[in-house]
Order: sequence, then C-alpha cells, then structure tokens
Amino acid sequence: MKDIYILQIETATPTCAVAISKNGATISAVQGEEANMHASHLTLFIEQVLQKAGITMADLGAIAVSMGPGSYTGLRIGVSTAKGLCYALDIPLLALNTLDAMAAGFLAQNGVDSGTVVVPMIDARRMEVYMAIYDDQGVLKTPTSAQIIDETSFVEMGQVVLFGTGADKFEGLFQAVPSVTVSTGFQNSAEYLSTLSYTKFLQQEFEDLIYFEPFYLKDFIASTPKKRI
Repeated sequence: MKDIYILQIETATPTCAVAISKNGATISAVQGEEANMHASHLTLFIEQVLQKAGITMADLGAIAVSMGPGSYTGLRIGVSTAKGLCYALDIPLLALNTLDAMAAGFLAQNGVDSGTVVVPMIDARRMEVYMAIYDDQGVLKTPTSAQIIDETSFVEMGQVVLFGTGADKFEGLFQAVPSVTVSTGFQNSAEYLSTLSYTKFLQQEFEDLIYFEPFYLKDFIASTPKKRI
C-alpha cells in the first residue's frame, strides 16, 4: 500500500501548529504561540514541516484541518489555507473537531483512572467555554457545546479532569471541589490530528471544498452542563 502523507493544520486556539503524518504517525511538527502569528507564520510552518519530513507538496495525500470550535480568526486562516492547498493539489480535505483532537492528545500523554471523564475546554469569554465530554478511552459522551461554568457544573459526574485554554481560568473555582481536577498548561498541537485524520482518510470522509466552513459555534445561548452523562 502506498504511504499516506497528510498535512495537518491546527489554528483554532492561540497555538499555530502544523504537522505531517505518515500512515497515521507524526513524522514532523512545528508550532508557536506568539500573538497573531497564525497569518504570518502558517505558510512558513508548512514549508518547515515538509522539509523536516523530506517530502514535497506533491507527496501529500490529503490536508487535515482543525475545524473548531475556537478562534474565529484562527479558524478562518487555517481553513482557507487548507482549502486553497486542496484546490491547488487536487487532494481531499479532512476536517477534525478541535475538541476531539484535544481529547485524543491529552489521553495519549496523561493516564487517567478508569471511569474518569475528560473535558477539553476552549476559552470563549468570561466564564464561558466551548467544551465536550469524553470517557477515559476518548469516546465522546456529550457533544460540543458552549457552556457557562460554575462550581456546580460537574456534580454527579464522578471524577472529572478539565484541560485546555478554557480550563486554566477555572483552577481557583474548583479548588474546593475534590472530584474536579484542572490540568493546567495543556498546549494544543497539530500532532493530535494524526490518528484521527488517517482514520478519516481510510474511511474516505472527505469534505466538500465548495461548501465546507469552520465550526465557529459563535452564535449560541450558553447554558449549564447537564449534571449526568
């Protein structure tokens, strides 16, 4: 079987990240978190990961992009770049939910006890976040939504681990809640797209280049998470 190289783009959060995967395994990656670097560095990062991987654009089998939710500007830049490359190279576009990728990346790096739920969070504003809930194997339990978080948000859920740009601001809020752990400092990465994008490629879950848009999740009525999964 021919090797499948996928260029992966992650711009949904303050991290601007690009990676190359070969048959589902990351072989090169680069990222940064300087302010407003998505527009200025994305093309440069793409050139760098291709060079590190020892391949050219012509070797790519697909482009994978983190589709959101997240930063409106970051998503627009990442998706427009991905679509442009797909048009130019005549290769398919793969779109991955940003929270799915975060959950996969976190669980690959951190062991959690059986029965623990993990909650990737992307900062929206004030006490609001974009979030989803996954079990300890990364299986989605509660789909992506926008929520207002308070100290009662995760009662009756058992052990809960929160992480991501949206979780860091709640470290103090949950200090007195022993069932909730806030894992601070999580950094998003295009590497977390590798397994998910390869699976989608094999299943031929390609996006329509004409109609595909980022998952902005910007117009919402925020609510409180359900007390039970």
